[in-house]
Amino acid sequence: MPDPIQAPQPMRIRNLGPVNWLGLWTLYLKEVRRFMKIITQTILAPVSTSLLFLAIFALALAGTRPDVAGVPFLKFLAPGLIMMTLMQNAFANTSSSLMIAKVQGNIVDVLMPPLSPAEQTIAIAMGGLTRGLLVAVACGAAMWPFTGLHVHAAAAILFFAVSAALMMSLIGILGGIWAEKFDHIQALTNFVVTPLAFLSGTFYSVAQLPDFARSIAYANPFFYLIDGFRYGFTGLADSSLWLGAGLVSLINLVLGVACYSLFKSGYRLKA
Repeated sequence: MPDPIQAPQPMRIRNLGPVNWLGLWTLYLKEVRRFMKIITQTILAPVSTSLLFLAIFALALAGTRPDVAGVPFLKFLAPGLIMMTLMQNAFANTSSSLMIAKVQGNIVDVLMPPLSPAEQTIAIAMGGLTRGLLVAVACGAAMWPFTGLHVHAAAAILFFAVSAALMMSLIGILGGIWAEKFDHIQALTNFVVTPLAFLSGTFYSVAQLPDFARSIAYANPFFYLIDGFRYGFTGLADSSLWLGAGLVSLINLVLGVACYSLFKSGYRLKA
């Protein structure tokens, strides 16, 4: 005797809990694997560029550039170059990821899964943070034979490196959401990120600047990142480390809330 027709079973909704850890981890891995697929472009090329900067300064100023507060110039310069490269690549990772997804039309693959705006923000930002830190480690390893860098304060190095990578990842998310074409991302890089990085004490000590220029440098959040990171290697700082740590933590909190709000509203993400 044939089985009676059974009534359709109600759809069972999977309980993911307060945090969708699997989804968050999957999106993070997607971001990491995206840049690891082209490691020559995303990791090795920035390291090569930073070494070229170091070589140019070493060859052009060899024997003519005095020590900075007792620190040999190349040893003073190297942390600034590492931090500058870290920040540029953390920004590039998140901004390009969102921009490419929007242009190719697969941003829906990020928006459709059961991920909250906070989970989307965290996963994408952590992808940029990972690339920034990997580039920094590679740069430091490549520069060590030529500069003799040594660790003075590991906590300062770790805190300011992570804070810088997180800050630039979040700024990259904001830029990627706001931008409508690659020219907008390039404009942010050329007219905002690069000038702020170059004018934040990457190649010099702000203590050597006139009072007016020093006041401008103190208003640049990138300065506190580079200053704190450099202190971790040299023991030399041009400002209060506690002030810098508090300021960059506050900025990262504000940037994180801003990214969360844009993902929640769907601004320039949803048609």
